[in-house]
Amino acid sequence: MQIANSARYTHFSGILLLLAAFSLAACGGSGDAESTGNSVNAETQNYNWKLVTAWPKNFPGLGYAPELFAQKVEAMSNGRMKIRVYGAGELVPALEIFDAVSAGTAEIGHGAAYYWKGKVPEAQFFSALPFGMNGREMEGWISYGGGMQLWEELYEPFSLIPMRGGNTGVQMGGWFNKEISSAADFQGLKMRIPGLAGDVLQRLGGVPVNLPGDNLYTSLQTGVIDATEWTNPYNDLAFGFQDIAMYYYYPGWHEPGTVIEFIFNKDKFEALPADLQEIMRTAAEAVDLTMSDEFTARNSIALKELKEVHGVEPRKFPDDLLIQLRDISQEVIDELGQISPMSQRIHASYREFEANVREFHEIAEEAYSEARRL
Repeated sequence: MQIANSARYTHFSGILLLLAAFSLAACGGSGDAESTGNSVNAETQNYNWKLVTAWPKNFPGLGYAPELFAQKVEAMSNGRMKIRVYGAGELVPALEIFDAVSAGTAEIGHGAAYYWKGKVPEAQFFSALPFGMNGREMEGWISYGGGMQLWEELYEPFSLIPMRGGNTGVQMGGWFNKEISSAADFQGLKMRIPGLAGDVLQRLGGVPVNLPGDNLYTSLQTGVIDATEWTNPYNDLAFGFQDIAMYYYYPGWHEPGTVIEFIFNKDKFEALPADLQEIMRTAAEAVDLTMSDEFTARNSIALKELKEVHGVEPRKFPDDLLIQLRDISQEVIDELGQISPMSQRIHASYREFEANVREFHEIAEEAYSEARRL
C-alpha cells in the first residue's frame, strides 16, 4: 500500500512538472519582440513598430490617416502590434521616408509615390498623373486592373511592399500671388508642385519646387515660392493659405485623384504571423476608404468657410490654358512610359484601363453630373 501510494505520488508530480513546463512556454510569448528573440511563439509575440509620415503630426485628413491605421491595427491585434506614428521631420525628413523604410529605420511609411520620382520615376504612375485618371478610376486600376501587381514588382528591389493608404480625390489648382490668365503667366513662376505636373510647369517656363507640407506656409509668405498647391479646401484651410495668397484656382488638373500609400519594409512584414499581415492589409484598406469619405464630407464645409468667412473667390483656369496644360501633360506621361521596360508595362496597363473606364464614365458619372445641372 505504501509502495502504491509512492508510485501514484511520483506519477502525479510528473504531471505537475509537465503542466508547469507548458505554462512557462506559453507565458514566454507575451514578451516584446525586440527583447525576447526567437524563443517567442510568433502567434503570441508583441511587436512595437515605427511609422514615419510625409505629413505634419495629426494634420487633418492626411495626418490623421496613419494615426487611424495604428489605432485599428492595435485594436484588431488585441494589443499585439503597437505602432508609434512620427510626423514629418520627427524621426526622418518628409521626403526621405522611402529610404528610411527600405533600410529598416522604420517599419512603415505613409506618403505619396510621386515624392520618390528622383529614385523611382515610374512610381509616379501610382500617385497621380496630370489629366490622368481620377481617384475612383485609380483605385479600380490598382485593385482590379493589374496595377497592384506592377506596383509591388516596382518596389520589390527596394525591399518594400506598397498598399493603398488614402485618396484625396480631385484637388484644387493651387494658391497664387498673381493672376493666371494664360500660359505666359507661368513664366518664371516658382511653384511648389510635385510629380509630373512639375515637368508640365517647367515646359511652360515655370520653376517647379518640391517642398514638404510643413514648409509651405512660410515659403509662400516670404516669397521663396510664388504659388503652391496642396490638396483641397479641407487641408488648405487648415494650413491657412487664405491669409497669405490672393488667388485660389481650380480645377486640380495636376492631381485628379491622388493615391496615398503605405509602404512596409518587406523583410519585416513577411516575418510577421499571417494574421498580423492580414490585419495590416485590412487596416490599410479601411484607412484608404475613410480618407476618401472624410475629404468628400469636409471639403464642402471648408470651401463654404473659405468663401463666406475669409472672402475667398475660387477662380477657374481659362479653358484655353487648360487645353494647353492637357496636351503637354499627355506628352510627359507618354515620355515617362518609355524610360524603361518596366515603365512601358505600367504605361500600357494604365492607358488600357484608362480608356475602358472613361468610356463607361462618359455615360455614367459624367452624364449624371451634366444631367443634374440641367
